[in-house]
Amino acid sequence: MSVPASPSTPTPLSAPAPTPASAPASTGTSPTRFALWLILALVLVADALDMIDSTVTNIAAPTIEHDIGGGESLIKWLGSSYALAMGVLLVIGGRLGDKFGQRRLFLIGMTGFTLASAVCGLSPDPALMIVARVVQGAFGALLIPQGMAIMTKTFPRDMLRKAFSLFGPLLGLATVGGPILAGFIIDADVAGLSWRPIFLINILLGTVGTFVAARMLPRSDRDASVTVDGTGAALLALTMFGLLFGLIEGSGSGWGVVPVGSLIAGAVFFVLFARRQKSAANPLIKPSLLRNRGFTSGLVVGLLYFAVTSGLVYVMSLFMQQALHASPGDTALGLLPLTIGIIISAGAGMVLIKRLGRTLILIGMLITLAGGGWLLALVLTQGTGLTLWTLTPAVLLTGMGMGACFGTIFDIALGGIDPDEAGSASGSLSAVQQLAAGIGSATVTTVYFHSGAPAHAMTVSLVTVLAVTAACLPALRLLPRHAPAQEHEEA
Repeated sequence: MSVPASPSTPTPLSAPAPTPASAPASTGTSPTRFALWLILALVLVADALDMIDSTVTNIAAPTIEHDIGGGESLIKWLGSSYALAMGVLLVIGGRLGDKFGQRRLFLIGMTGFTLASAVCGLSPDPALMIVARVVQGAFGALLIPQGMAIMTKTFPRDMLRKAFSLFGPLLGLATVGGPILAGFIIDADVAGLSWRPIFLINILLGTVGTFVAARMLPRSDRDASVTVDGTGAALLALTMFGLLFGLIEGSGSGWGVVPVGSLIAGAVFFVLFARRQKSAANPLIKPSLLRNRGFTSGLVVGLLYFAVTSGLVYVMSLFMQQALHASPGDTALGLLPLTIGIIISAGAGMVLIKRLGRTLILIGMLITLAGGGWLLALVLTQGTGLTLWTLTPAVLLTGMGMGACFGTIFDIALGGIDPDEAGSASGSLSAVQQLAAGIGSATVTTVYFHSGAPAHAMTVSLVTVLAVTAACLPALRLLPRHAPAQEHEEA
């Protein structure tokens, strides 16, 4: 699950919602119990690779930029390019698996992700690095949905429940461990390679994973009747690229013809994408979903909230390294309370959502505002004289607010949809979460880099995050009161 991705504990929305299976896939013999656990480990490794690689650049970006150049644009694109490719192709990744077979797409995704990681780790210049990050995200989008689909087709019902209960805690550890590991690897400067091993380590993990997948994954049926709306996906990709490119280039090079034209082109492609969803036989987003007030409200609130919180994590890392002069390892430890707060609060939210419903989102956003306000007060009063220890309580509180909202927003947004819309809705929300990470890291870092001295830049960034979060509050009353399971229980 997957979250530039925001460093959240993954939720079932990282892939289409699973439907427990009571029988193995129709092809081949039933795997042994050991083989099933090995498949689970393989799927967890694949998801962990995605979670780690979506967050390591939060820590590594300043070091990478210092080594290969690229300036502010590279820092902005390092996270955005990965999230952009992941978000756009995640919409069709599951359908491609249905059409060509999940095992085949898993192997293609793992192999491509491994090769792209190698290129990232060996990149001599910013252009190749960004291209490699795009390819990483694209193959990751092919890889991630297949594991869930294979498990739901192969695992017996009792084991499937146990398997999915492990996803949150174990991938949460990957989310915490990834940036921390990145920070320590950079500080260790293994073999004089600086930041490069954070990507090169994927060569080992990916090679082993591909070998195990080729030996252990069951062969799955292909369904040639499945159609994939490539035109819709292309229009969505052009929309997001136009908007992000215009935003990043305009803020860095001035608002000339190219960035303004890029923004206009992005808006035009969005209109064409919306029209395509109405006319396509198998649209990426069912038109009925966009007419659902609760779902669209959740979509918009999720987009805005995930964007600004993802951006906040990025600029906090920049502020700690560039203004407070913390090393990458110390910065990773400085952000650890944020992720601990997310995991604690997300775990509590899994229980509280049954009782509180959408009120839990309100509580989470208010806690986010309190934590962000505390951070703002510290920056205003102490500026660059802050220490990481001084920031710890406010960072922890901010993480607790984020954890109460991550997953919960989209779970509640699904509360008012019809069962036949669930697959499209879940995939759309997962993609929006990834796209929000790309938009947020680009937008908030743009604000940060163009607001003057570090303390003032952090102040403006925090005000932006707080303002957007506060603007989401009135829309919460438009959301369904409860998530789908609770709606069903009360009916």
